[in-house]
Amino acid sequence: MDPQSAQLQQAQLAMALGPDPSHFETLITHLMSSSNELRSQAESLFNLAKQTDPNSLSLKLAHILHNCPRLELRAMSAILLRKLLTRDDSYIYPRLTPQTQASLKSVLLTSIQREEAKTITKKLCDTVSELASGILPDNGWPELLPFMFQCVSSDVPKLQEAAFLIFAQLAQYIGDSLTPYIKELHGVFLQCLSSSKNPDVKIAALNAVINFIQCLSNSSDRDRFQDLLPVMMHTLTEALNNGNEPTAQEALELLIELAGTEPRFLRRQLVEVVGSMLQIAEAESLEEGTRHLAIEFVITLAEARERAPGMMRKLPQFISRLFAILMKMLLDIEDDPVWHSAESEDEDAGESSNYSVGQECLDRLSISLGGNTIIPVASEQLPAYLAAPEWEKHHAALIAIAQIAEGCAKVMVKNLERVVSMVLTSFQDPHPRVRWAAINAIGQLSTDLGPDLQEQYHQQVLPALAGAMDDFPNPRVQAHAASAILNFSENCTAVILMPYLDGIVSKLLVLLQNGKQMVQEGALTALASVADSSQEQFQKYYDAVMPYLKNILVNATDKSNRMLRAKAMECISLVGMAVGKEKFRDDAIQVMDVLMALQRSQMETDDPTTSYMLQAWARLCKCLGQDFLPYMKVVMPPLLQSAQLKPDVTITSADSDNDIDESDDEGMETITLGDKRIGIKTSVLEEKATACNMLCCYADELKEGFFPWIEQVAPTLVPLLKFYFHEDVRKAAVSAMPELLRSAKLAVEKGLAQGHNETYVKQLTDYIIPALVEAIPKEPDTEICASMLDALNECLQISGPLLDENQVRSIVDEIKQVITASSSRKRERAERAKAEDFDAEEGELLKEENEAEEEVFEQVGEILGTMVKTFKASFLPFFDELSSYLTPMWGKDKTSEERRIAICIFDDVAEQCRETALKYYDTYLPFLLEACNDENPDVRQAAVYGLGVCAEFGGSVFKPLVGEALSRLNVVIRDPNALQPDNVMAYDNAVSALGKICQFHRDNIDSSQVVPAWLNCLPIKGDVIEAKVVHDMLCSMVERSDRELLGPNNQYLPKIVTVFVEVLCGKDLATEQTLNRMTSLLRQLQQTLPPSALASTWSSLQPQQQLALQSILSS
Repeated sequence: MDPQSAQLQQAQLAMALGPDPSHFETLITHLMSSSNELRSQAESLFNLAKQTDPNSLSLKLAHILHNCPRLELRAMSAILLRKLLTRDDSYIYPRLTPQTQASLKSVLLTSIQREEAKTITKKLCDTVSELASGILPDNGWPELLPFMFQCVSSDVPKLQEAAFLIFAQLAQYIGDSLTPYIKELHGVFLQCLSSSKNPDVKIAALNAVINFIQCLSNSSDRDRFQDLLPVMMHTLTEALNNGNEPTAQEALELLIELAGTEPRFLRRQLVEVVGSMLQIAEAESLEEGTRHLAIEFVITLAEARERAPGMMRKLPQFISRLFAILMKMLLDIEDDPVWHSAESEDEDAGESSNYSVGQECLDRLSISLGGNTIIPVASEQLPAYLAAPEWEKHHAALIAIAQIAEGCAKVMVKNLERVVSMVLTSFQDPHPRVRWAAINAIGQLSTDLGPDLQEQYHQQVLPALAGAMDDFPNPRVQAHAASAILNFSENCTAVILMPYLDGIVSKLLVLLQNGKQMVQEGALTALASVADSSQEQFQKYYDAVMPYLKNILVNATDKSNRMLRAKAMECISLVGMAVGKEKFRDDAIQVMDVLMALQRSQMETDDPTTSYMLQAWARLCKCLGQDFLPYMKVVMPPLLQSAQLKPDVTITSADSDNDIDESDDEGMETITLGDKRIGIKTSVLEEKATACNMLCCYADELKEGFFPWIEQVAPTLVPLLKFYFHEDVRKAAVSAMPELLRSAKLAVEKGLAQGHNETYVKQLTDYIIPALVEAIPKEPDTEICASMLDALNECLQISGPLLDENQVRSIVDEIKQVITASSSRKRERAERAKAEDFDAEEGELLKEENEAEEEVFEQVGEILGTMVKTFKASFLPFFDELSSYLTPMWGKDKTSEERRIAICIFDDVAEQCRETALKYYDTYLPFLLEACNDENPDVRQAAVYGLGVCAEFGGSVFKPLVGEALSRLNVVIRDPNALQPDNVMAYDNAVSALGKICQFHRDNIDSSQVVPAWLNCLPIKGDVIEAKVVHDMLCSMVERSDRELLGPNNQYLPKIVTVFVEVLCGKDLATEQTLNRMTSLLRQLQQTLPPSALASTWSSLQPQQQLALQSILSS
């Protein structure tokens, strides 16, 4: 800013902050102006005041609050003060003089007493709460709480409400500062909720109580408020009895919040509370909104699994009532002609808001309570609906079956016969909407109960769907039948589909020529899916299908046909992938010309073609491989543009009056974080996620060919590791990290890196690995956390040797964090298992969560294994640091999977670090020996493998333990079930370990007993990696004519020959080199053994083995 403008601004500021209040009022008016110029001038003046004279600025705002007659100025001043007193970058309170601070606090409290306008009082309460939350904990506002208690005890409703509004916010921000007043607050809340006549005061008190209960960390403190629950509920029933539904709805929203965060607070009075809610839900005289909130309350309780596991399953009579209410809501549907003549499958004419709430809640209820609770209720209520004459009831039953399938899948799979026949009977219903609902149910069941449904009922389901495709008078039924084919074939093998393909493909081709676009779209999707599931079996239909598809792609050019063309792209690319490059190549070139032309044309932002085209290009690349490279320069620019889309986000205050209403805009998704509500446009996120996935596909497919794009792709994807708006974006970014490194490394190795060398790979490693490491502890989703660790492991395998010590240190520190966080999640789950209502179903869900947790620890084990293999002994100081995190994992209280992983980590250290690892033997070998006889076969396998490693590298340290090692291995080998599929890997590794003891500790064993016993166990065939080691060892022993192996008078020679023959005839049981050595040893025996010995050796073989041996020797 030039000196003249700065002087002018200083003069304006002096006027605004001077004695005449009108200048400051003008400044505030300009801050609210719709003129950008006026507003931005006012903003820069206001900011200057904030920096240079915060005292005058605060007092001026306070003066307006106190004295200005204009409502909008008082409101704006309260808002501006709140912003200045919020503890962020613009927090000015510490810069104010003590006098200003005191005046400010006093003006705020007197303004609350004087203000008549309710909207402004609310804003004042916000400002007071904001300031108090910063200074009250340090006793910076001793007058505030006495003032609030005084307001509450007054008989002025306006003051009572204000005090409760502040209490509610303080409980949220600084609950600990209120806890000492628990007794007084209890009294105040009880008094007001029982006796106040003013509904607004009651709602404010209810809000304050609920926030206060949530801020109490101690359950005995929460229990002191149990006796308030009846009066809290009374606030709701009283409002309903007085016909005051808006207040009742506010009360319901607050109680829903309580149900979600502190469900166990309701437990002792659960029957009364849930009973009242169901009564509201059943009352048809009430507004729909009120009834829906009462249902939401009960569903929220059912969903509060983590905080009150199993609690709602204890109330079967209520579940049955709620199910009946939801079923009744599904009947609120009309047979609207618009539904039948619709142009798109999305048209839901005739469905009311009751219908959609009923549908959504059945789904949520069944997911939260599970099949054992829901199926008995459904089996009791649905038959009556199916037997009734009205079409609406049939429709409702079929919709219900589709909605509960996901949550009840485990139980439904056991009763498939009954479920499938119930649905298939309705395929013959006279009413098209019922037939549509039956198809819809089959589609949903195919997804949720697959692949069982496909394997057992393909003979009934596929012909039924094929029949429904002939329903020409009802295109919606036809289109839906085609969509259901998609659901069915997604979970289906080519073998099951084969017999039906002729019929299905010919019907779909008929539908493709149908005039109705919706039917054509359905047929395209179904064809794509059938091709994808049947792969090369689809080749015989290719010549019939492809001309139709290309015709649509070239000719469906109007705006109304955009979706049709997009689906044709999808179908062509999936068919191409199914039949393979040779068959597809010529058409692929034509199709790519069309796509290139489309890409050059200006497409509208809402055109679905973009997303479909991104995916089609990537499939074409997968199909054509390196032949696709010339097209990359066309594909990449728009793909990068889509991957770089910024999320379209709107942020409002969670309690603001202009809420983003979720139902208004289908494309918006809202999440509430603290006191902010964030609305996100989902279509943008989906396009971004698709694009990121495609980038990953190209890098994976093209390997070094992708190198030219890394420069742009890495900076696009690396920041998205922390893109918390959308899981699929993060997943894609995670998967791409190792692919980018691999591409760079291969390009450098093959001299295709445009002049770059190893330094480039190091730079890329330094960019990618720290970013992954930093994202891991921040990742909220356990499954994605495991994928991140997996990706990190792959990156380390590609470029681990390029890391420096500090980078290794940061990875080790992250691993500590990951183990700690995982352990604390497991502790929380163990706590949950102690809850009063915990039941078998909860146990099942808990087990699934813990399995996801084990996946995290497994990846930690893999990473440590890779680090040990990469850095060998120089990694050991880090391993020492980690040992306090890893040793507990050997404990008997840990799961078998955790024990197995801990053992594998030690196995890697012993194997890779050899003599430098000997110092750990004292600590770990006792564990290892004990684990050799663990009841879990995977633990046994890891332990006996480790024993083999220690036998090989342990030298004199292992010597004293040889005896015990032999007896432990003996138990594994001699177990009568040792060769069962579950146990064979442990058996093979025990045999390998025994061989290593024979090889490296011959002096410490009774070799004339042990070596033949080992030979007797051969060949091993389960673990092909160990088989190669063991059979190579056998070969070496025979080559050096090992005395104990051959036995007195070569008596074990027939056994050795048998083993050789079995290995030579087996699959992948020895390396090429070992096989050649075995063959030449057999020829040598043939030439050197006396004929009699040779004859007796040969005669001990089975006839088939003799034939095999002859062919080996003669070849």
